[in-house]
Amino acid sequence: MGQTCRNYIGGKWVASASKEVNKLTNPATGESLGEVAMSTADEVRSAIGAAHKAFPEWRRVPPLTRARYLLRLRDKLEEEFDDFAAVVTREHGKAIDESRGEVRRAIEMLEVAAGIPSLMQGYNSEDIAPGIDEYAIWQPLGVFACLAPFNFPAMVPFWFFPFAIATGNTYVVKPSPIVPLTMQKAFELIEDIDLPPGVLNLVNGGPDAANVLMGSREVIGISFVGSSAIARIVYKTAAAAGQRVQAQGGAKNFLTVMPDANLDKAIPNIMTSVYGCTGQRCLSGSVVLAVGDTYAELKRRMVEAASRLKVGNGMDESIEMGPLTTPAKKKSVLDWIAVGESEGAKLVLDGRKLKVAGLPDSCFIGPSIFDEVKPNMKIAQEEIFGPVAALVRVKNLEEAMATVNASRYGNASTIYTSSGGAAREYRYGVNCGNIGVNVGIVAPMAFFPFGGRKESFFGDLHGQGKDSIQFFTDRKVVIERWM
Repeated sequence: MGQTCRNYIGGKWVASASKEVNKLTNPATGESLGEVAMSTADEVRSAIGAAHKAFPEWRRVPPLTRARYLLRLRDKLEEEFDDFAAVVTREHGKAIDESRGEVRRAIEMLEVAAGIPSLMQGYNSEDIAPGIDEYAIWQPLGVFACLAPFNFPAMVPFWFFPFAIATGNTYVVKPSPIVPLTMQKAFELIEDIDLPPGVLNLVNGGPDAANVLMGSREVIGISFVGSSAIARIVYKTAAAAGQRVQAQGGAKNFLTVMPDANLDKAIPNIMTSVYGCTGQRCLSGSVVLAVGDTYAELKRRMVEAASRLKVGNGMDESIEMGPLTTPAKKKSVLDWIAVGESEGAKLVLDGRKLKVAGLPDSCFIGPSIFDEVKPNMKIAQEEIFGPVAALVRVKNLEEAMATVNASRYGNASTIYTSSGGAAREYRYGVNCGNIGVNVGIVAPMAFFPFGGRKESFFGDLHGQGKDSIQFFTDRKVVIERWM
């Protein structure tokens, strides 16, 4: 039967009374993993209420003590590291080593947030006028919540809640109903660290649950990661309710390969960028810009390398690319391949022909490459979110940068080059929030903000790093004179 997911509210596991249930399936094997109920509005409000009730006492807990809870959770994740990563792979499909990397990132978030005694320090000035001092202190605000995506079921909630509770807020996590098992496992570990009831809460559900969180006067802020279309809705809805919002949207990430690039090192890096996590990540390379004379050799090597990638069950240590997470997501990618063909692009590597021995083909598709792609084609402009690369020829660096900047997305872009001058010009002039130089997956560390511009981000303060501290707190300014 598998696992029946429950909510975690006020320090207790609670079964949902909802009759609306999602069946959970391993995308590689087709085996049943269990089910998750879509929580009722009252159940979501109960989680918000538990967090609201816990806030006054939690904010009084010294930052150093709050940090120790995070470090205890870090230790639990280290102890359960392999089992936790396996849960991610079984429900999402990504290769096991990719899941390990995701769990490692979650641990790093805890370690950085545990520095809150220093990160949350305020500032002051003496004698702003005779006998008067002024200072600013960072204070928590109350209940925050995240609406998490399917593609990183472990890492993305950890982008937010460690910083939120470290700063003295309380929190509600709503995972994607496609992949809820990872957060079930995480909250089993959270239960073991004896956080005060209500500080961290888990509520399962879909859009209806999200709407309750966004419409609640007791929720101060919402963190979201997903498509740009939904990010825009979240931003408008939550902001209209007076909530703080950080909404990370979709992407169309360009990889620019200069004639002086070291292809021996760049090609493996490009393969990881485009096909890692089966292309289901907002940092995946999608359009490869071949500059000048590099085109022919780059194309040959890309097709050769992508053809060799081993696709299968992510639990197999030798696998380099797993399945897409659901049959619906496979259909979406197949539809995009059909769009590319109708636009006149040439499919030089066709992943539709893939057959994985011994496994159902409902979610599998192989690496695919389109050649002769023009920048105005839909496959060069829209997010496919699958293992499909579009190869575009450009004359020079200026044309490459203009092509990147013409995109409505601004999440990430990378240049492969041996020239410091070209790298600086690219870093300086490309309008994206995350820039890579010979690095194809531009994933900022936990102590830096996760960037994003244009339609890739809606809000003012990003996740991670100092931005997180500011998002989850507000400065109270005190002007003080003693008579």
